Amino acid sequence: MRKFDLELSVGLFILAGILCLGYLSVRLAKMEILGGEGYEVHALFTNVGGLKEGAAVVIAGVDVGRVRRITMENYRAKVVLNIQKGLELQEDAIASIKTKGLIGEKYIQITPGGAEEIIPPGGKIWETEPAVDLEQLISQFAFGKI
Repeated sequence: MRKFDLELSVGLFILAGILCLGYLSVRLAKMEILGGEGYEVHALFTNVGGLKEGAAVVIAGVDVGRVRRITMENYRAKVVLNIQKGLELQEDAIASIKTKGLIGEKYIQITPGGAEEIIPPGGKIWETEPAVDLEQLISQFAFGKI
């Protein structure tokens, strides 16, 4: 009977450890299992240049949301952003695709505007700046076009 108690306690300890590792993995990856609180807005870009779903949405260096999905619409990339609840974006805000470091991961930076009108949930950010194509810049420099 004593051997059974020891095996049961070890098994429960291992199970608790696996559950903790799973929780930490989800939290560190900043994933949302049941959907995040907030609202969605979308923006159209001519080039997303390696932006991935789940990428950060940043205002003034602070994470305020995530990229929910990226699809095509009229030969442009439609990026759906999930913005945290309680944060209002002005109608003239600008969404830009930036890179962390020289060849780091892509994220969306939102520059707030000064308009009185607010983008409603499901609304659109009209002004966008596509990602900088590093390969194109290097080739232009190499062939003397810059």
